[in-house]
Amino acid sequence: MAALAKRGPLSALQQYGIVTANYWAFTLTDGALRMLVVFHFHELGYSTLEIAFLFLFYEFFGIITNLYGGWLGARFGLRLTLWSGTLMQVAALLMLIPVADVWPQWWSVAYVMVAQAISGIAKDLNKMSAKSAIKTVVPETPDDHSQGERQLFKWVAILTGSKNALKGVGFFLGGVLLTTIGFNAAVGAMAAGLFVAFLLTLVLPGDIGRMKQKPGFSALFSKSRGINVLSLARFFLFGARDMWFVVALPVFLQTLGWRFWEVGGFMGLWVIGYGIVQGCAPALRRAWGQSGPPGVSAVEFWSALLTAIPALIAIALWRGVGHPGVAVVVGLAIFGVVFAMNSSIHSYMILAYTEAEDVSLNVGFYYMANAAGRLLGTVLSGALFMVGGLQACLWSSALLVALAALVSTRLPAPPRQSVA
Repeated sequence: MAALAKRGPLSALQQYGIVTANYWAFTLTDGALRMLVVFHFHELGYSTLEIAFLFLFYEFFGIITNLYGGWLGARFGLRLTLWSGTLMQVAALLMLIPVADVWPQWWSVAYVMVAQAISGIAKDLNKMSAKSAIKTVVPETPDDHSQGERQLFKWVAILTGSKNALKGVGFFLGGVLLTTIGFNAAVGAMAAGLFVAFLLTLVLPGDIGRMKQKPGFSALFSKSRGINVLSLARFFLFGARDMWFVVALPVFLQTLGWRFWEVGGFMGLWVIGYGIVQGCAPALRRAWGQSGPPGVSAVEFWSALLTAIPALIAIALWRGVGHPGVAVVVGLAIFGVVFAMNSSIHSYMILAYTEAEDVSLNVGFYYMANAAGRLLGTVLSGALFMVGGLQACLWSSALLVALAALVSTRLPAPPRQSVA
């Protein structure tokens, strides 16, 4: 690291590379920890609702973090938010090392909820930092707005796609670690690995992502119609996904006789495939004859298409069409492709609606809505599964996607696309 400092200031691309590498390492631990918590506590006899509550603070504090984290990034720079997020995740993992089967259930739930709260803050600080950094890297193209927007879409797709692919690897890693070395040793090993990744970020400059004029608290809430509408659509979209994916799906697969590593492996492969589709979204659009950057019509199309998929899976389970495991696996694969295209376009659109100067504020506000949707989906996933099984979760998911599609019809064209 001293050698790097002697070579002069890092280029924007080098800064982004370091931020992304740290984000990748963080994502591995985040995905693995989710599977570790779900499997470990389900094995101990916890209900799906109780397991969902273990993630309640994780999602709730993500809402607060995205709102204030964006403001902190704009005021003090993205290096501070990145460091804070990474070290807090290390602390959360270390907190989980002493968790024991003999602890009273109320104490285990409360203790893990606190650790998950710290992890939720850490995750969203890290994510906001990485995604905001893209806007500072992509060069301005005043003579050709379309070229700049295509490049922005490409970089967003690469980051979001690779992140989700690695989160899928993390799901599989969590299942393997629980099977081989157990819960306590697994979280300790992940804490050590993430701390090594943190050391790489020490060379980052302090002013990355910092606004020239310090923003006041009034800047926390977006005043842009496009960002507000897109954030509301994002809320419904990710609530729809986590409504059945977070708690209900892994527990449902276990009731079909799947083992821990099989569930973790399948969900990991799904997220890896989801990430690959996200990363390939620009190429897929070009293959379909759409060479320009995506706009409002693309958001509307993919949201409307997504609405039908969870409903069709629910109908297949209700009517007993084939084996339930096959219906869920095939349906989830189709859902993943369409959701990935939708999410990739969303991630580009939020940056298309904002300027580099206030990017962390707007990205933070947007992912606050994302975290709120995940919170809604996570809690309802456990509650609805207890009441009506996976079918109830799927019907509720279809309703939320339909609301996302309806809201998307109110989106304005991004400023640069209007100019072009």
